[in-house]
Amino acid sequence: VQLQASGGGLVQPGGSLRLSCAASGMIWSVFVGSQMRWHRQASGKQRELVAELTSSGTTNYQDSVKGRFTISKDNAKKTVYLQMNSMEPEDTAVYYCNLDEGYREHWGQGTQVTVSS
Repeated sequence: VQLQASGGGLVQPGGSLRLSCAASGMIWSVFVGSQMRWHRQASGKQRELVAELTSSGTTNYQDSVKGRFTISKDNAKKTVYLQMNSMEPEDTAVYYCNLDEGYREHWGQGTQVTVSS
């Protein structure tokens, strides 16, 4: 299984980005039944959970991104997304996607997001 993250880049404060994470080498039913998460790690800080999407469709967000970020997925494309709006300099970090099958997890390679004017 491989997770390919993309969509990072440089954005001005108040701007938007959409991250994508495409899963390959995974059968469709396993993708559908997995928990999807986005984490981030800022320079000099520990990795933190940003957003989670359970297999039943429940979403959970870190308090600092509630109302600004939205996690979603497209089962047909086996892709999970993170829509980030009203971005702030504090959102600058490397973002990682994570797929949890329950008994094992998979991680993407990370994509850099920089929020700066």
